[in-house]
Amino acid sequence: MIHKLRRKFICIAMASVTLVMLLMAVSINAINFLSTDHDLEHTLELIYENEGNMPQPSPPGKPGPRREDRFSMEKPYSTRYFVLYYTDSGELLRADMRHIAAVTEEDAGTYLEIAGRQGEGFGYTGTYKFYVADTGDQYMAVFLDCYNEFHSLRTFGFISLLVVAGGVALVFLLVLVLSRRAITPVVQNAEKQKQFITDASHELKTPLTVINTSLKVLEMETGRSKWIDKIQGQTDKLTRLVNDLVTLSRLDEEKPPLQVSEFNLSTAVEETAESFRDFAAAQGHALKTAVEPELCCRGDEYAVRQLISILLDNAIKYADPGGEILLSLEKRKKGTLLRTVNPCASVEEQETEKLFDRFYRGDRARSGSGFGVGLSIARSIVEAHRGTITADCPAPGIIRFSVALR
Repeated sequence: MIHKLRRKFICIAMASVTLVMLLMAVSINAINFLSTDHDLEHTLELIYENEGNMPQPSPPGKPGPRREDRFSMEKPYSTRYFVLYYTDSGELLRADMRHIAAVTEEDAGTYLEIAGRQGEGFGYTGTYKFYVADTGDQYMAVFLDCYNEFHSLRTFGFISLLVVAGGVALVFLLVLVLSRRAITPVVQNAEKQKQFITDASHELKTPLTVINTSLKVLEMETGRSKWIDKIQGQTDKLTRLVNDLVTLSRLDEEKPPLQVSEFNLSTAVEETAESFRDFAAAQGHALKTAVEPELCCRGDEYAVRQLISILLDNAIKYADPGGEILLSLEKRKKGTLLRTVNPCASVEEQETEKLFDRFYRGDRARSGSGFGVGLSIARSIVEAHRGTITADCPAPGIIRFSVALR
């Protein structure tokens, strides 16, 4: 349990940190892209407003009110662009290629087609951002080379991802080291709880043994009576509860004491079912089995047999009167699937997950039998074998317990 708690703590912490860092990286890159895109649009508008030429900023020391004064003196010489002039029908009138070397007049037709499809406004094509505007008697399309800007954006994005990855790795190491300290109070509380259960169980066993012995002596001297039978019945019930609590405490340990070996699971299921057949018949239930032969399992055979007994005992006790109980075992791709199915009109779908909680009884009619810890023990046995156990209602009034073992 402690190992699972620590692993869950690490997973939640890392998921939170990773999500926050990714959101920060995405936000920063988005802001960087929008800022770059805005500057490119500003440059295109300036070229358009200056009739296809990059304007010169004011000399140093003589700031002017113009928008182009935000640029450096070298900006007009480092900006690569070309301008196309064409009619409303798409006929090219003139192509100004003086400020670019990568595009020739032979390529003008391709870009003219792109501008015509785009219409007025801004757009992207390859490594170019362009602006199409209607000057009144003709159309003007300005194509700006954005290779350097795109390269900077990609580099910045790649670096930000590396920073995120490095940050996540560093946080993971810190969380891994500090997680033990973070869950120390929970570990201590769990250890105290298990120690209390163990100590209380041992303390209770002595008076229960004395009571049992005294009852036998009393019965020998006075003979059987309903009062002795009642005391004996409650004493036996309390003894079973103490044993169940000790079993749960042992199974909740980080490494439960299992005697692992390879055994025939099909035989274990059949033999356990046979031992319950008379009990089921006495309660008015027909117990049917569908077990695939020669299926093996690696685990604690005693614990697995106890698991099967708990599921059958639960099915017999809580099945509707006269209801048929089906116990099945089948081979799956990864391991085996053990199931019990029985009619139980009182159970609801939303209640099935709570059935594995300790001392939980969803139906008041169940309050007179059992302690509500049997299915908790079953879950602990399954988890100790690294399997899964679930409960569901495949149809109204039907409950099914499924155990997947590797």
